[in-house]
Amino acid sequence: MTGVNICSVVLRVALGITMIAHGYNHAFGGGKLPGTARWFESIGIRPGRVHALLATLTELGSGFLLLLGFLTPLAAAGVVGTMLVALIANHLKNGFFIFRPGEGYEYVLFIILTAFAVGSLGGGRISLDHAIGIGHLYGWDGLGIAAIGAVGAAGLLITCWRPAKPADTAASS
Repeated sequence: MTGVNICSVVLRVALGITMIAHGYNHAFGGGKLPGTARWFESIGIRPGRVHALLATLTELGSGFLLLLGFLTPLAAAGVVGTMLVALIANHLKNGFFIFRPGEGYEYVLFIILTAFAVGSLGGGRISLDHAIGIGHLYGWDGLGIAAIGAVGAAGLLITCWRPAKPADTAASS
């Protein structure tokens, strides 16, 4: 087995588990799905309920696909899309470090870049992709498929994200 195949399985499993945990937390942690929907609304993603459900299902589905190594670049696209929306809609304004107030973007950026890497690597030899004969989806093709998630994120942000406008500080001076 080559180092590339080992990297593929390690990254797929790590990213898959992370996304399953992330989606599970949206659905069943803290405020559950209604709380996630309220949070989405609070950052300007509307309708919050629809997007909370879709993001949660995408995170869970992508996570399981990554664990199996099935449709790996497409699963990576799901990760890229959900995390890119999180990066732009919530984390980017808070600076780099995750421990900053409001949580910075280091975590979501790392997840996005890892998803691009996984899309580029493909499922590898230890994957359903390889077992069913679609293991050739890697390299630039895999990266291109993973990048579809960025297109989806852009579409969502353009059509459904309406962040609150900053208070007009000039008027209050």
